[in-house]
Amino acid sequence: MSESGTSTGWGTDEACIISILAHRNAKQRSLIRQTYAETFGEDLVKSLADELSGDFERAVLLWILNPAERDALLLNEAIKKGSAGHCILMEIACTRSSHDLFLVREDYHNRFKRSLVEDVAHHTNAEFRKILVPFLMAHRYEGPEVNMELATSEAKIIHEKITEKAYNHEELIRILTTRSKAQLSATFNSYNDLYGTTINKNLKADPKDKYLAFLRGGIKCLSKPEKYFEKVVRISMKGFGTDEESLTRVVVTRAEVDMENIKEEYHRRNNVSLHNDIKGDTSGDYQRMLLALIGNN
Repeated sequence: MSESGTSTGWGTDEACIISILAHRNAKQRSLIRQTYAETFGEDLVKSLADELSGDFERAVLLWILNPAERDALLLNEAIKKGSAGHCILMEIACTRSSHDLFLVREDYHNRFKRSLVEDVAHHTNAEFRKILVPFLMAHRYEGPEVNMELATSEAKIIHEKITEKAYNHEELIRILTTRSKAQLSATFNSYNDLYGTTINKNLKADPKDKYLAFLRGGIKCLSKPEKYFEKVVRISMKGFGTDEESLTRVVVTRAEVDMENIKEEYHRRNNVSLHNDIKGDTSGDYQRMLLALIGNN
C-alpha cells in the first residue's frame, strides 16, 4: 500500500491542487504556470516542490511540466539508472512522434547543457546503443499510407534475422527505427500471415535475455502501446509492494494520450478496472491524483 504525500504548509489544499491541476490540459497548465510566475515571481513547480512530498509530489510535479520537459527529465533519470533504465528510454523513444522527440532533445539540451543522444551513447553498451540512438533520432513518416509489398519483403527480412539470431543486425534495426508506425503494423501483420506466429513470440527464444525483452517491448510500443502500458501498470501493482515510479510515469504521461485504450486493455486483460486496482493499491492524495488523471471509471 502506497502512502500519500502530504504538504507542509498548505493544509488541506491538496484537494484544491488536485481539483484544479488534474482537470486542466497541457496548454491550460502551461498558462497557469506562466500566470503564477508573473504574479508571484516564482515557478509554480518550485513552489509546489517546497510544499508537497512523497508520491503525490512526484505525480503533481511531473503533471505540471509540459510533455517535452517531462520526457527530458524522465530520460535523464533513466540514463542514470544504467541498464535498468533502458526500457524507459525505449518506451519514450517508441511512443512519441518524431516531432515530439525533436522537442525532447531540444529541452534536454537546454535543461542539462548536454546532448541527449551523446548521454545515451555514453551510458549504454554497444548492443543497446546501436538501436537506442536511432530510436531517439527517428524521423518517421507519421501518415497512414502503407506499402504492402514493402511490408511483405521486410517481414521476410525480420524473419531471416531472427532465424539467424542476428537480433541487432543493421537491417532489423533500420526497419524498426525508420519505418512509420502504420508501415510497421503492416509489416508485423504480414509476418504473422507468412509465418503463423508473431514476431514477439519468435523473440522469446531466451526469456531471460534482456536485449530480446527490450526488442519485444519496443515492437509492442511501436504497434500496440496500450498493451505495453497495461503490462507496465499491472506489474507495478503486482504482489505486495507497489512500484510507484512506474505507475506514476504511465498515468502522467498517457493521461492525455491513450489512457482510455489502456483502461480498456487493463479491464480486458485482468477482468477488473484500472480504477479499482489503483484504489486498492494506493492511498491518500496520491491515490486521488491518479484517479483524477485516469478518470473515475
